[in-house]
Amino acid sequence: MASPVDNEGNIFETLRKRVDPKAQEEKTRAASEREQAQYEKTQRRLAELIETNSTLPCTISSIRVLNAVHTRRNFLERIFNPLLSANQDRPYTLAEAIRQVSIGADKLHKFDIFHEPISLFIDQPSRTDPLTTPTDIDVYLSVREKSRILLKTGTDVGNAEGSAYGNLQWRNVFGGAETLNLNASLGTRTRSAYQAGFETPFLSDPNFRGEVGGLASSTQKTWSSHEEVLKGGWVKLRWIAGGSGGRHEVGYNGIWRQITGLASNASPTVRGDAGDSVKSSITHTWVNDRRDNPLLPSRGYYAKTNLEVAGWGPLQGDVAFCKSEIEGQGAVPIPIPGIPGDSGVSFTSGIRAGLLYPLSLGLDQKPRPSRLNDRFQLGGPADVRGFRLSGLGPRDGADAVGGDIYAAGSVNLLVPLPRLGAQKPIRMQAFINGGRLLALKNPGEQESQDGQSLNKRVYSTVAELGNGLPTLSAGLGLVYAHPIARMELNFSFPLVLRKGEEGRKGLSFGIGINML
Repeated sequence: MASPVDNEGNIFETLRKRVDPKAQEEKTRAASEREQAQYEKTQRRLAELIETNSTLPCTISSIRVLNAVHTRRNFLERIFNPLLSANQDRPYTLAEAIRQVSIGADKLHKFDIFHEPISLFIDQPSRTDPLTTPTDIDVYLSVREKSRILLKTGTDVGNAEGSAYGNLQWRNVFGGAETLNLNASLGTRTRSAYQAGFETPFLSDPNFRGEVGGLASSTQKTWSSHEEVLKGGWVKLRWIAGGSGGRHEVGYNGIWRQITGLASNASPTVRGDAGDSVKSSITHTWVNDRRDNPLLPSRGYYAKTNLEVAGWGPLQGDVAFCKSEIEGQGAVPIPIPGIPGDSGVSFTSGIRAGLLYPLSLGLDQKPRPSRLNDRFQLGGPADVRGFRLSGLGPRDGADAVGGDIYAAGSVNLLVPLPRLGAQKPIRMQAFINGGRLLALKNPGEQESQDGQSLNKRVYSTVAELGNGLPTLSAGLGLVYAHPIARMELNFSFPLVLRKGEEGRKGLSFGIGINML
């Protein structure tokens, strides 16, 4: 018979033994498989029960959301009270009741204040209650609220800039899925940027939201020999159209801008636009994104339009224009013989175009010429690769002064890296991209400056876009789809370069959310 001392020795010997990582991994995997099998068995049983009783009539007598301690009761009632049978014309079937409650639970997901999953339980009310009927059911939704305060700090490097940032997000501020965002960043090019925004849903609808906010920033624009200071605010309204109608946003912006800090060699164009200006504008943005992955798409399409009208009618300010942009992208997977399923190889193409149309300000009949602050800039690792930032388009000396009309496009072939496979968010890419950026032609000395003359100049400038080859570049690189942004490391080679434009042969690093 073993003594207690011997048993203690065996225990210590067991503890001293090193755990075999492979054996431990096998045990963990086996436990996970058993848990998954039990879960799947439970789900099948539940599905069988629902299918067997799916046509049974039922009435929803109550819906309770459990553990939503920081969420207002009336906010939840707007979502679930319309589902109660007391507010319905006819009783549900069990399948209909579960479907309608699931739609309400999906709304809770979209507010981004609860963790997934949201559990749904169904019970029968107490039979001792004289007000209940045999078909009554009580529905319970068990939720787990996300942390209300989220603080993030970090650094960013990309697009010829390094910066440090901090972000404070306060969720569910007043118990109605409101969000307060505070952002601050300091960098080498964007010297300082501060932004605050408060967003709230209307009528407990996650697809209908409003936002108010303000900003203050100072950005060094070395390609134009100046610094731009911005201070202002906005009001926005967002909604999602039914079906495949996409997302809409309308807003008002009031921004005070200042071109300051001119370099000693700043061009006459930059010096002419230096000083203060006020932009008062209304905007509309429409987005329809059907891509399987916005940062690394392999199938689907993306479309976006943006319209901004400034200084027209009662808007005032001291700039007046109508600025419109369109953008589109398509992606198709390429099957590879011998590779079952998704090969990870895809072909994408994208296009962007924009027009800045000058308008008259107030009672003035003469259209106002565009300012440096408002013109388009083109070129850089985030749009037309193979060129320096703002390397395309009109220049005055060494300064990029922007243009009023542009078009750009790109075609990309994405291939998974060997041994990593299609599931990893990293690809090799080969691309050809290009574009043109033009300024509106100035009126001649004998030419009037009315609307008819302006239209002729716009038409002739648009026609000039198709005159000859666009500025082009090609290259190879690596693409990594980080959960926050897309990162690219490319080797580019300019193929077509116009006089004054600045190409960039060699390696470049770009980071962005929606790259060409």
